[in-house]
Amino acid sequence: MPFSASVRRFAIALSALPILLAPAPAVAQGDLLVAPTRVIINGAGNAEVVLSNIGNQAATYRIGVELRRMEPDGDFTDVTEAEANATEKAALEMLRYAPKRITLLPGQPQAIRLSARPAPELPDGEYRVHMSFRAVPPALSPEVAQEQAAAGQLAIRLTPVYGITIPVFVRKGRLEAAATIANPRLGGNDTSKWLELDMRRTGQRSVYGEILGKRGGEQVFQIKGVAIYPEVQGRTIKVPLTAEQAAKLTGPIRIEYRELPENGGQLIAEVTSTVR
Repeated sequence: MPFSASVRRFAIALSALPILLAPAPAVAQGDLLVAPTRVIINGAGNAEVVLSNIGNQAATYRIGVELRRMEPDGDFTDVTEAEANATEKAALEMLRYAPKRITLLPGQPQAIRLSARPAPELPDGEYRVHMSFRAVPPALSPEVAQEQAAAGQLAIRLTPVYGITIPVFVRKGRLEAAATIANPRLGGNDTSKWLELDMRRTGQRSVYGEILGKRGGEQVFQIKGVAIYPEVQGRTIKVPLTAEQAAKLTGPIRIEYRELPENGGQLIAEVTSTVR
């Protein structure tokens, strides 16, 4: 399906580069590369997600939307439409996307078009669905099926099904959010070390960014992709540490929660504390 030359050039560049060198956030699973990894639509608007087949064979993918709720530990619980609350139902109803199934040749990118049309009477707030991209296993060839039927065989084939899920946000109105960091503490056992943080969120929307630990002018640790969604007011963050990093957490440590650099890097929250 045709799409703009700028999107085509962007997608081709993504498919040609390793994931860590991609010029914009992207995530890969199996032979599928998806960019961006988060979509935010402000009010009634449109967006695009680019899928690229980075494998060496044609592949078919099914696109859908799901509801998920964040738990205080950061994990997610799947929510059925029957269990959905008013906000979740509104998110499903306002989002449109196409196509819902695509077949990509090796190295071929394609854009999935999204549009949001929140109802005028809908309360201001953040509405979210999770868009899924799942590989469709190839069908058994007619020749093989006939051979097995002729031999009276029952074939069992285990085929891994790869999938990627990204959040899609629709924000209506002027929304504010803030966060705090408290109680940094060390945890661990004989095989691993970590830093635990209690984080709280206030406001009408989610917060998302990275956590940085600094001692003096040295950056001791960094963890990206830390989100707190509106259904939870806070969560405990566990930052994995190497033995060397843990040894450096002596004396006052400055811990910052910032937007990702590609989103401006704005400071969301900070605390300076002695880790115990």
